Amino acid sequence: MISSEKLQQVAAAARENASATALRAHFPELHFTECSEDDVSPRYKPASKLPGYALYLISGASGHCLELTNQAEAATGILIAATIDDE
Repeated sequence: MISSEKLQQVAAAARENASATALRAHFPELHFTECSEDDVSPRYKPASKLPGYALYLISGASGHCLELTNQAEAATGILIAATIDDE
């Protein structure tokens, strides 16, 4: 489970450096992965948005496969998705 407080802490750290490597150093208990937001299905909603990035919840980090989730209680990590500028 990722609490709203933990998500806020991750978002604050991501504002400084949104790389998965940097965030893993700050939050070793969480799994982080990166992609572009256009790789994310529209059925998933960002758990948090910040300039240049959207944070999505993922589950299954301790199992075989990762998957996106909208459920904080099932989340074991965060997907850092670089947002696309439509201009």
